[in-house]
Amino acid sequence: MSQATKRKHVVKEVLGEHMVPSDQQQIVRVLRTPGNNLHEVETAQGQRFLVSMPSKYRKNIWIKRGDFLIVDPIEEGEKVKAEISFVLCKDHVRSLQKEGLWPEAFSEVAEKHNNRNRQTQPELPAEPQSSGEESSSEDDSDLFVNTNRRQYHESEEESEDEEAA
Repeated sequence: MSQATKRKHVVKEVLGEHMVPSDQQQIVRVLRTPGNNLHEVETAQGQRFLVSMPSKYRKNIWIKRGDFLIVDPIEEGEKVKAEISFVLCKDHVRSLQKEGLWPEAFSEVAEKHNNRNRQTQPELPAEPQSSGEESSSEDDSDLFVNTNRRQYHESEEESEDEEAA
């Protein structure tokens, strides 16, 4: 199977399928990614440990801080105690909350995460600008905001000082 075909099937599985955790599986939140396809996660009870990413997700699905996962426990692991079974997107989280399967400890975190994403995403203008109007090259408000990076705002005073020097 080619890499593109594999990627297509993996993405379709993650985005389309609705997953309910079994008795052994648990829902966790990603805290950080130390590397080497390992992710530090936290359970609803506050327990922290490392989970490994299976090879089918590597270079196909990207996980960042604050994402939620369903993991399968690994008994023989000392540091790595689970393996990622499923990556939960916003729609999966909402459906699990409606079914009452979502951990209460993560309810507040999921709401804050969704609200923060709504606030940081810029609003698109309702009407497109006519071609006759020239938009200012200084106005970058319509550009996509990458929520994975810190937002640095440059004040006009600093830029004037740099130009004068």
